[in-house]
Amino acid sequence: MIWKCFSVNYFIKRRRWLYPLISIVVALSLCLSTPLPSRAIDWFPILIRGVQVLQLSNVSERQEMELGQQMNKEIASGEVKLSRNSQINRYVEEIGQRLVQYSDRPNLKYTFQVVDDDSINAFATLGGFVYVHTGLLKTAENEAEFASVMAHEIGHIGGKHLLKQMRQRAVASGLATAAGLDRSKAVGLGVELALNRPRSREDEFDADRRGLKTLSRAGYAQSGMVSFMQKLLKSKSSIPTFLSTHPGTS
Repeated sequence: MIWKCFSVNYFIKRRRWLYPLISIVVALSLCLSTPLPSRAIDWFPILIRGVQVLQLSNVSERQEMELGQQMNKEIASGEVKLSRNSQINRYVEEIGQRLVQYSDRPNLKYTFQVVDDDSINAFATLGGFVYVHTGLLKTAENEAEFASVMAHEIGHIGGKHLLKQMRQRAVASGLATAAGLDRSKAVGLGVELALNRPRSREDEFDADRRGLKTLSRAGYAQSGMVSFMQKLLKSKSSIPTFLSTHPGTS
């Protein structure tokens, strides 16, 4: 009899705290399962914008390489025609990687590509992407002359010159906001500057200085840079593209 009374009392007391607990669990389940469209709509664009917007004054190496890859896709998709000659591409890649070991940023992953174009030109973007025209290969009389131009472009990457130019242009044109610059606009701006706009005289001297050190450390004759520039200045044809986008050659 005593045992039965104890069992009944225990069951009653247990129900007293069991029911509130069940109520709390049900309420939490309803809150978690109920959609909150207003909050989702408010936060989603902010999160996406955080991914797309860049602070050009503080771009990490990873972001720089990502921008370079995006620029490369745009360049290869229509801006230029890349050469499919495996022998030429391999030759350029070998020289480029030899130079990289002695550059200012040897740990950066570099990509060297050949543009199928007879104009005498070369350019670099971000994150280790360097482009050389077939016309440049045809004009250089020896490997040291050709390597000097590649070392010059690697020097631009070492000095982050395009990134600096992008930042200046974005601020001057009003593209940059307090939050930064939209990634897609940054890519388009970088491609335009790399292909069509000359660097400043200061950047060119800096790229020459860096390139000359890289060239000599890699075992090439420093005279290769001088002789190639002299060759272009003496050219009787129209001004080579390399000179038009690289001021202060004389």
